[in-house]
Amino acid sequence: MDISIPTRQLFINGDWKAPILNKRIPIINPSTQLIIGDIPAATKEDVDAAVSAAKTALSRNKGADWASASGAVRARYLRAIAAKVTEKKSVLAKLEAIDSGKPLDEAAWDIDDVAGCFEFYADLAEKLDAKQKAPVSLPMDTFKSYVLREPIGVVGLITPWNYPLLMATWKVAPALAAGCAAILKPSELASLTCLELGEICKEVGLPPGVLNILTGLGPEAGAPLASHPDVDKIAFTGSSATGSKIMTAAAQLVKPVSLELGGKSPLIVFEDVDLDKAAEWAIFGCFWTNGQICSATSRLIVHESIATEFLNRMVKWIKNIKISDPLEEGCRLGPVYDKILKFISNAKSEGATILTGGSRPEHLKKGFFVEPTIITDVTTSMQIWREEVFGPVLCVKTFSTEEEAIDLANDTIYGLGAAVISNDLERCERITKAFKAGIVWINCSQPCFTQAPWGGIKRSGFGRELGEWGLDNYLSVKQVTQYISNEPWGWYQPPAKL
Repeated sequence: MDISIPTRQLFINGDWKAPILNKRIPIINPSTQLIIGDIPAATKEDVDAAVSAAKTALSRNKGADWASASGAVRARYLRAIAAKVTEKKSVLAKLEAIDSGKPLDEAAWDIDDVAGCFEFYADLAEKLDAKQKAPVSLPMDTFKSYVLREPIGVVGLITPWNYPLLMATWKVAPALAAGCAAILKPSELASLTCLELGEICKEVGLPPGVLNILTGLGPEAGAPLASHPDVDKIAFTGSSATGSKIMTAAAQLVKPVSLELGGKSPLIVFEDVDLDKAAEWAIFGCFWTNGQICSATSRLIVHESIATEFLNRMVKWIKNIKISDPLEEGCRLGPVYDKILKFISNAKSEGATILTGGSRPEHLKKGFFVEPTIITDVTTSMQIWREEVFGPVLCVKTFSTEEEAIDLANDTIYGLGAAVISNDLERCERITKAFKAGIVWINCSQPCFTQAPWGGIKRSGFGRELGEWGLDNYLSVKQVTQYISNEPWGWYQPPAKL
C-alpha cells in the first residue's frame, strides 16, 4: 500500500517555516528499518519564534480574535478541524501506522477519536460562554461575587509517539477551546500526523499563532519550551524520568504543569469468570497498541485455582494474533520501539519462566518486532514486575485471597490504571475502592472515552485530561467581588468635618 510521505517544515504563526539552523531528523519505518523521509528539527531559536507568535495571537485585536472571543467562535474552528480530520482519515491513518508501527485498524480508530475529541471540546467551548460570571453565594448581602474562567495563556504541549495525533489532540483541543495559544512538540519518533494537523489548521483558517507545531529532539526543543519564561503552562505525556525534568524546569518559574506518565497497571482475575472472555480482555489490556501504552495492564494477578487453565487459554488466543507490517490486513501486532528483548532476557536471568513468546517472530526478518510474551514464576522484586516495559510483555502472579490480590495490585510506584474481572459485582466494588489508581476498569481493560477523566496518581503523574476536567487544565479562575451597598464601609473613624 503505497503512500507518499509529506515533507513539511515547522508550523509557526500559521505558516510553514524552515528551522533556523536548518536541521532535520530522519524518519525510520519501524517495520522495515528503512529511512522513508525526514522532519524538521527545531531548536531554542524556533521555540522563541513560536512562543512569540503565540503571545501575539492572544493579544491581537486586544484579545478579541481568540483569547476573549466567545466560545462559539472558537468552536467553529474546532468543528472545522474535526471535519477535515474525518475527510483525510484514510491518509492520516496510513501515515500513523507507518510512522508509529501500530496496526492500521487501530490507527483508523485513533483518527475517528481525534475528530470526536475536537467535536467534544467544540461543544464545551460553546457551553463555556454560559458559565461566565457564575454567581458565588456569599453570607453578606452587601457584596455580590462571581467567577470568570479565563485562558491560562501560552501553553506548551509535549506529547509521545505511541498515539501521535490522538495524544496531541487530547491537549490541543481543550487548550484551544479554553482560548489558549499553544506550541505542540510531538515526539521525534512519530511526528508525521502532527505536522499534517498544521496543514489542516491552514486549510480551516485558524488565526495565525494560535497553534504552532515544532518537531525536534527533547533536549533541543522540548527543554527550551518547558523552561521558557513566556510559556504559562506545560502539559506533558511521556516517561516519568522526563516528566520529572519538566517539573523541575517549570518549578524555577512556579509554572503549572500537568503530567501523564508511566504505569505498571494490574489486572486481577478471580475464579468465577468466563475464561475466554477474561483471556481476551487480559490480552487486549496488555497487547493493544503493540503493548506500548502507559496504562497497559501488564501485571496479571490470577486466582491460583484457575491459573494453569487460564494461562493455557491465553496462549491459545495469543497464537491467533497476526504479527506483521501494520498496513497488512488483519494485523494485530506491529513493530515496537523500545528495548523489550532486554527486559525479557533480564527476567529469564532472574529466574522467571517465558511461558510463550519472548523472541523475534521467525517469519519477519526486518523491522523491530517482538512476539507477544507471557512471563510466569515472577517475584515482586524482579525488574519485570516493577518497571514499565512498554511492549507486549505480560508478567503473571497468582493469589489465593482477595486481600492478597489487592496487596499485589498496589505493589507499585505507579498509579495510572487498574482492572478487575469477576462476576461478583460487590467484590468488584470493594476492589475498585481498594485500588490505588486514577482509572479503574471492571470486567474490561483499556476502554477510553473522551467524556471521562484520564490520569493517574503516585509516579504516574497528576492532573486529568479529557472530559470537562481536560478543559479545566487550560483555564484560570478569577474571583470578582463587588460592594453593592450605598452605605460607607465604616471600618475607620471618618475625618472630622471642617
